[in-house]
Amino acid sequence: MSRLRQTLRLLFIGLVLIRNGLDDLVFRTPPFRPIAFLRYLLPWHWLRRETRSRGERIRRSLEELGPLFVKFGQILSTRRDLLPDDIALELAHLQDRVPPFPGAQARAIVEKALGRPVGELFVHFDEQPLASASIAQVHGAQLRDGREVVVKVVRPDIVPTIRNDLALLYTLADLATRFWADGRRLRPREVVAEFEKNLYDELDLMREAASASQLRRNFLGSDQLYVPEVYWPLCRRNVMVMERIHGIPVGDIDALRAAGADFKRLAENGVEIFFTQVFRDNFFHADMHPGNIFVQPPARYLAVDFGIMGTLSEADQRYLAGNFLAFFHRDYRRVAELHVESGWVPADTRVEEFEAAIRTVCEPIFERPLKDISFGQVLLRLFQVARRFNMEVQPQLVLLQKTLLNIEGLGRQLYPELDLWATAKPFLERWMSERLGWRAAGRALKKHAPEWAELLPELPALLHTYLKQATQPAAAADTTPTDELRQLASEIRRAQRRNFRAIVGSGFIVSAAIIYAYADPTATPMLGNAPLLTWMLSGIGGFVLIFSWPTRRS
Repeated sequence: MSRLRQTLRLLFIGLVLIRNGLDDLVFRTPPFRPIAFLRYLLPWHWLRRETRSRGERIRRSLEELGPLFVKFGQILSTRRDLLPDDIALELAHLQDRVPPFPGAQARAIVEKALGRPVGELFVHFDEQPLASASIAQVHGAQLRDGREVVVKVVRPDIVPTIRNDLALLYTLADLATRFWADGRRLRPREVVAEFEKNLYDELDLMREAASASQLRRNFLGSDQLYVPEVYWPLCRRNVMVMERIHGIPVGDIDALRAAGADFKRLAENGVEIFFTQVFRDNFFHADMHPGNIFVQPPARYLAVDFGIMGTLSEADQRYLAGNFLAFFHRDYRRVAELHVESGWVPADTRVEEFEAAIRTVCEPIFERPLKDISFGQVLLRLFQVARRFNMEVQPQLVLLQKTLLNIEGLGRQLYPELDLWATAKPFLERWMSERLGWRAAGRALKKHAPEWAELLPELPALLHTYLKQATQPAAAADTTPTDELRQLASEIRRAQRRNFRAIVGSGFIVSAAIIYAYADPTATPMLGNAPLLTWMLSGIGGFVLIFSWPTRRS
């Protein structure tokens, strides 16, 4: 995007804000602040009589500016504790009531993508959309076999608009990195890159269909969350067909109450679903605003729109779980240590000072219900702490933070008395136990057994080569007359014995892992099951050889 086009885009943004009666926002920005007095000289300041609410003016501005700005409004709409009610309620319309494109155009896109007339594919196709969002809109339809489905269609000609706005964001990120004191630490270009990846992922409905199928498998049979089925033969990059669900929008509190919803269970299930996705499955729905969540009373969620899904690396997952648990136990020192160990703060950070700063922010929110806690405010204070200790933004955690804020917004609406800590703590403790206990070790052995089985035949040759090479320095040392070198030779021989035991012991453990991986788990244990007995003896022998180091001096 050229500098001229970027300048024109900025001017267009300013004009949209002015046209919608938001010129005061324009003149509050740093470039225009010196000339803010000119606002009172402009004709429309005296002649215009604005009848729309400020929330409606903000919403219409975001709609005019395009998908990126609509996404921004969707995120803000879930933060009722940070916005006045009138603005939050108006921005909530952006979740599924963005102005639609014509239904006839949607029909043409479907026919072109699937290569057949709509009349052959469906008994009925409703050109009036069920919902319309920033990236796509959804139409109701019925398959030839009578099943009710929804047809999701990507907005036409949306890619150039997104590409231009992203180029503008990259330019602003580069300027922030160069001229803003916190720009390098906050890594705005990497944050924009993460946002760009998520946006383009949303444009590929084949990717979304695959994500929906994966999430459905993860929660198949669950009474907490239901994910509709994808009909793969009717899916393309810009068209997706999936099962139609019938539920009550999670934001319609009156309808939920009339249907007998259990708000306490709903709130608790929401927290457990979040932690299950993040820690058990490492695959989480990262766009859980109210427009994408429905309820089947009394307490089952129905999810739609799987365009943004998040994952974490094993290291980030482990550090995050450790942080949560330490936080729930009020072990702020451990929180500080984990931040240093993970590299999220510089290695030379004084742990004692960092611990005190975290305690100051977090201690006031414990043992309080969700209605009295604002994670938005807590995050703002934590960002201030992060700035003080030069903590870099972790782009891979941005989606997770956004999802956590969405969960808090839902919980605040459904059951403000929720004890978030009591709900989440047992789940995390159980997860950590499973990840670090004997069951985790067994799973790891089973996972790597095929690879180790390939290496096992090479172990004797490697052992022979190692011992042959290791004896040479020892023989040379024995012929050396000095006491110092004799002692060195003795140390080398002891090290050789330790290494020998370690290699042989590792061979036993590898053998045990292979036997464990392929043994019949239903067979009678101990003496009645020879493979399992061999597995136990091999494993025990390996550990004995490895950990019983020779201690006598040569």
